[in-house]
Amino acid sequence: MRASRALAVTATACAAVALSAPLAVATNGPRNVTVNPFEVHQGGTIHIRVEGCGHGGSVTSNAFSRVELSDNESGHSSARARIHERTTPGHYNLAVRCSDDDRVATHQFRVVEGRGALGGLGGSVGPSSTDMAVGGGLVAVAAVAGSLFVARRRRTSGASV
Repeated sequence: MRASRALAVTATACAAVALSAPLAVATNGPRNVTVNPFEVHQGGTIHIRVEGCGHGGSVTSNAFSRVELSDNESGHSSARARIHERTTPGHYNLAVRCSDDDRVATHQFRVVEGRGALGGLGGSVGPSSTDMAVGGGLVAVAAVAGSLFVARRRRTSGASV
């Protein structure tokens, strides 16, 4: 009887340790910091991914304002930071600190000069008043010209009969 109790307690303790191990690994400080893209234009946005910060944290750098990491139980956190418009081109470091750990992980990225390619507005802006005036004028001219053309053809074909 005592042996079965001891075996049950031992099995329960082992199960508790085995089930808590992934949680301990998920929050043991920042690691595997990745930055996408590595080269970012002034005023551009950079995406930061970190492992080991299950309860969130913060990312700081001289190139952008402090941003907060997302909370994620799996230990994978992320943040987006917008590079300052007037950041001097060059190499910069960012520092990641988890909210539940004092360890700091760093990663380097590069700021390049310029604004990068602007993809356009994608139809999100309607026509201006100038566009409307030019379009309306073209429609009016086409209507008058079409009416004159049709009226002249009728007169010419009706006169020969």
